[in-house]
Amino acid sequence: MVLKLTTNARYILLVVFVIIGLHSILSFTHEDYGRATSLRNIASQLTGGGSANVDPVPAEYFVPPEEPKTSSRPDTLLTRRANATILMLARNSDVGDAVKSVRRLEDRFNKKFRYPWVFLNEEPFSDEFKTRISNVINGEVTFGQIPREHWYQPDWIDEEKAKAGREKMVQDNIIYGGSLSYRNMCRFNSGFFYRHPLLQQYKWYWRVEPDVHFHCDIDFDPFLYMEDHNKTYAFTITMYEYLATIPTLWDTVKEFIKENPQYIAPNNAMGYMSEDNGASYNLCHFWSNFEIADMDFWRSPAYSAFFEHLDRAGGFYYERWGDAPVHSIGVGLLARKDQIHFFDEIGYEHNPYVHCPRDEGAWARGKCACTAEQSFDYNGYSCMKQWDRIQ
Repeated sequence: MVLKLTTNARYILLVVFVIIGLHSILSFTHEDYGRATSLRNIASQLTGGGSANVDPVPAEYFVPPEEPKTSSRPDTLLTRRANATILMLARNSDVGDAVKSVRRLEDRFNKKFRYPWVFLNEEPFSDEFKTRISNVINGEVTFGQIPREHWYQPDWIDEEKAKAGREKMVQDNIIYGGSLSYRNMCRFNSGFFYRHPLLQQYKWYWRVEPDVHFHCDIDFDPFLYMEDHNKTYAFTITMYEYLATIPTLWDTVKEFIKENPQYIAPNNAMGYMSEDNGASYNLCHFWSNFEIADMDFWRSPAYSAFFEHLDRAGGFYYERWGDAPVHSIGVGLLARKDQIHFFDEIGYEHNPYVHCPRDEGAWARGKCACTAEQSFDYNGYSCMKQWDRIQ
């Protein structure tokens, strides 16, 4: 039996095929479109956003509104300081956006706490950069150059294979697919920044990038909170990674797990990263352009072995492994899940995504300029639901 279609039916069928074809192309070549129109996203929007039990920072950690800059009270939460720094990786050409980020965090947080800043660059910082940055910082600031061996593609990488991988990603329109410098940065942030001589004196760091926003007053010391509560890593935004950039990452991670079971922490965050107890990776990661963490964890034998295993596989260059999934998987496997903290109180934006405090009391106390409606927390391609389920 032959099905006969009318002219109108044929036109409708043609339009449907064209739409499906365009959707398939856009889903593959445009990461945000693919996420936004995925079945996972649609299902999330239909079922509604979730709501986690937020673990709030206790009231005693907050600076009272009229607290004087100096206090005679010894060793209190308002006079103690952690062994910590605020860290930015930037280039001279980033100076305008770097100044914006520094000024925003100084105004919202660091004018009260005066933690030192460290700036790193693979080239020497210009006088203009150092002058403009120093002008908007209330306390100490140091500028350093990254050692060549920590930044550039190592000699043992097969450049022909790496180049072929980059060219393929360019053809597939993958963001930063052809960039070698982006891969250098991801590898450096994954396994080298905490080895820099300027950071050896510090335990804690707060990573800040050029042109990010802090939408709320931060009247507490997150370093002290983490230190006092045995936390290792903190985040504000969590999302899915782009699978085309990390096709072999999870297989490499599973090799590490099999070869190094002694390093895998009990009660870890595997349930956040996997839907099937580790057989596959669900692509969830903490967005590492904001992270507050303990560098002694990155320096530990467990994470050192983990990074070396990944580095030897070459995926930073043969593919485009990012520091966000590497850090997230590393801390998710090698630390207990209760050592990872979500800071609801810190309103943060790295374009185009925003976290705004969901707790109304925290929002009011922080004098937040963002709104809950802007928050990415339960967007369809946020991984906050995966985080919630392991709490």
